[in-house]
Formats: sequence, structure tokens, C-alpha cells
Amino acid sequence: MTRSLAVVGAGAAGSGAAYALRDSDIDVTVFEKSRGVCGRAATRRKQGCRYDHGANYVKGADDRTTALLRELGEEGLVDVEAPVWTFDADGRIREGDEQRGDSPKWTWTEGITQLAKRLLARTDATVEQPTRIASFERGDGWYLTDTEGANYGPFDGLLLTPPAPQTAGLLAEAKWNDDRLPQLIEAVGAVDYRTVRTVVLHYPFELDTPYYALVNTDKEHEVGWLAREECKPGHVPDGESLLVVQMSSEWSTDHYDDPLDDVAPAVAETVATLLDDERLDDPDWVDDQGWRYALPEDGAVEDVVRSAEDTNLFFAGDWVVGDGRVAAALWNGIDAGERLEERL
Repeated sequence: MTRSLAVVGAGAAGSGAAYALRDSDIDVTVFEKSRGVCGRAATRRKQGCRYDHGANYVKGADDRTTALLRELGEEGLVDVEAPVWTFDADGRIREGDEQRGDSPKWTWTEGITQLAKRLLARTDATVEQPTRIASFERGDGWYLTDTEGANYGPFDGLLLTPPAPQTAGLLAEAKWNDDRLPQLIEAVGAVDYRTVRTVVLHYPFELDTPYYALVNTDKEHEVGWLAREECKPGHVPDGESLLVVQMSSEWSTDHYDDPLDDVAPAVAETVATLLDDERLDDPDWVDDQGWRYALPEDGAVEDVVRSAEDTNLFFAGDWVVGDGRVAAALWNGIDAGERLEERL
């Protein structure tokens, strides 16, 4: 008998779950609120440039991640070879980043969204987008309602993958008479996140530095991460530079809603000072993206999150494991998909 699964969110976790079920007889429907896929692993195109403005790459420290990415197709898959260096609160730049080491930094010439696109392309999953799920309920299966009032279901299983605060909001709206619901709302809602605002700065000249990116290790600088997108093949035309500047959580929270025209000059000045290059004061165009729920500070209580799996309600994402890496979300989604196959 054919069974059905609803997946809320087409990020790395949701796409990974669908991929895990690619050879099963489970009909998978993925509901994604945006027009794109891969969530915070996002790619944008503007004025001849392509840039990963959320997660910058997939860290491939373990062999299984590298093997999976290669399995999804070698064409366009690239390792950003230039290193990541560090800097401190005073802007002192130092060579090397022990946490990242020499492990591959995977992306694609067409951008990091290729991860979800390639995962989903190898499945028969139906992707409903843009469709924002507003609530769900339990009857003779799981039923979902979107923000436009459209209803979906019943589904035999339900997998929720949005960031923890948004998942907690869905749980709070759920029509589900179960004693475990209050505890789930509390556990999922307790996961804290760092807010990140990304500011993109473009220049009509190419920088000459020995590194691909800089990371602030003491978390005391206004800039948290700065990456040179021109180090990725196929992203920036020759002779140009595009800097992806992810501001610190404190700065991002304070300036989250400020107009880009107001914050871009200040960010450019900060970057020019950090890199000791006054030319960077004056980018020829800018862009931005806010990530209110960018990186989980910790993970949810596993026993609580898995307490309702006997009803075929599952959760997946970086917040489940407490690790903001793309690969962590991916493998948590794959693991959830494999457990769902056993349950359904």
C-alpha cells in the first residue's frame, strides 16, 4: 500500500529526507514557503554575479559528505581551494583556521542551492512552492493548512524542518489533542538562534589576498565573516570582487531592520578598515539579506523531539542536532527520512 509523507521546508534537512526516501514507495510532498530551495544555503544572481549569501559552502570534513556530493554529480562541483584565515576584535588578521583545517569547502559553479536541487531531482517528490504552511492537525492522518486557506492531506507522516522558532509556532497552532504537545512546544521553542545580516559589496576591481575568507574567532568584531566570492569558479566575472560580509549577531540584531542605504556605507567603511584598503569604502553596488534565525546556539532535547514519532510526527534540521553547518542539517534530514521509512 502506498503511504504518504508531508515535509515542511525544502532546506538541506527537508531535501535530505526526501532523498533518503527516493527508493521507497512513500509519496513525498515538500511544502516550501519561498520560490527557491535549500533554505539558508541560498544563492542569488545580480549584475552578472552569482553569490552564496547565506551558508557559503558545504564543509566536507567527513568522507560520507564528499561521497554524497560526488554522487549527486561532479559537473559544476567545486572545492574553494583558497584558505580561511582569522581575525580578532582589533582587526588583526592571522593565517589559518584550525576549526576548518584543510577540509574541502564545497559549492557549485551555479551556487550552493544546487545541493537541494540535485537531491530533489533524484526523487519523485512533489514540491509545492511558494506555499507557507500555517497550521496542521491530526485526524485520520496529518492535515495541513497554508496561509491562503488551502488544505492538504491526509498524510501518513509529517516532518517539520523550519528553524526551531517557526516550528514552535506551528506546534502552537496545531489542532492535536496529545499530552506531549505542550512539552514539544517548550523544548523546540527553547532553542536560541544567532541573527545574521549579510551585506554584499561589489567592486569593479579584483582584490589580491592570499585567503578566500576571514572569520572572527573571538566574536568581538562587528564583522563575523567575510568571504571573497570571486574565489568560486563561475560566480564573479574576472577583474571584479564581490564580498559577502556577514555581520556579528549583536550588530545584526541592532541593525536588522535598518534600510540598506543606511547600513551599507558603515559596513563598507568597517571592511575597508579591516582589510586596510581605502578603495573598499566605495562599492559600486550593494545587496543584503537578513537571517533572523541564522544559526542555532544549541540543540533541542532529543528525547522530547523524538517523543511523538509513534504518531509519525518527526522533526529535522540543524537545530535538532545543535550544529549550524549545512552538512549537519543534511544528515539529520537523511536520518529522519530513514527512520520514517521504517515507521511508515
